[in-house]
Amino acid sequence: MTAELLIQVVVSGLLIGFVFALISVGLTLIFGVMDIVNFAHGEFLMLAMFTAFWLYALFGVDPLFSVLACGPLLFLVGVLTHKLLIKHILNAPMLAQIFCTFGLSVFLKSLAQFLWGPNFRSVTEPLLGGRIELFGVFFGLPQVTAALGAVAATGAVYLLIYRTELGRALQATSEDRQTAALMGIDTEKMFTLAWGIGAGCVGVAGALLAMFYYIYPEVGTIFALTSYVVVALGGFGSVTGALVGGLIIGLVQVVSGFFSPAFKMVVVYLVYLAVILIRPQGLFGRW
Repeated sequence: MTAELLIQVVVSGLLIGFVFALISVGLTLIFGVMDIVNFAHGEFLMLAMFTAFWLYALFGVDPLFSVLACGPLLFLVGVLTHKLLIKHILNAPMLAQIFCTFGLSVFLKSLAQFLWGPNFRSVTEPLLGGRIELFGVFFGLPQVTAALGAVAATGAVYLLIYRTELGRALQATSEDRQTAALMGIDTEKMFTLAWGIGAGCVGVAGALLAMFYYIYPEVGTIFALTSYVVVALGGFGSVTGALVGGLIIGLVQVVSGFFSPAFKMVVVYLVYLAVILIRPQGLFGRW
């Protein structure tokens, strides 16, 4: 492998890794605050990608600007999901919580297939198309733009969680919801906010991915499965872990795909199994 090709593979892995990180931040935030795994996380991403596509197809709005619509729209979807479904099963057995979000996943996927069919769609001419050259190595401009957008969004969530009063309230609720309530924190509001921010993250990620990735009802499953591996590697409930895990899995996926595209996900899942066996709490996990 030449030096130029090695640089291309590594940078490509990092670029998609930042997007994986943003998707995983939303997943790990919901789990960290509420101890619930959102199995509909991938379908939220799919809804954001379709929203970006239809804004482009019907109104000519580039996905780069659709971020301004997809983020708030998915924030609202997350809030409604908590208000209409999740709050009613908070004290239910774990299996009931799993079946609730899994059922929501099946419903959203089936609804997308009913409304839009199984066909693949794409944004054919994104505003930032083409490629750029760096030291003789070429990279797609949409991928670079998506990575930069994911870095900005992940950084914003990090600052919110660790540098604001609201973020400290979220952390307190994550640590001990009963004690947080006794200290005057509105835990119900924190639960709602966690779902809103978690879904908003995939809203932004979906719009960014729509610039270069095919859009179809099953697309969320691919990224959701990868995000579970990222969160397991980084540690459930850790925003930093999601970022580091996303970069690692991005590199693993691209490097393994370079040698054998058919087995790139096999290597990713092998990493997941290794994490489960060697360090179940992940790199930065608390459990």
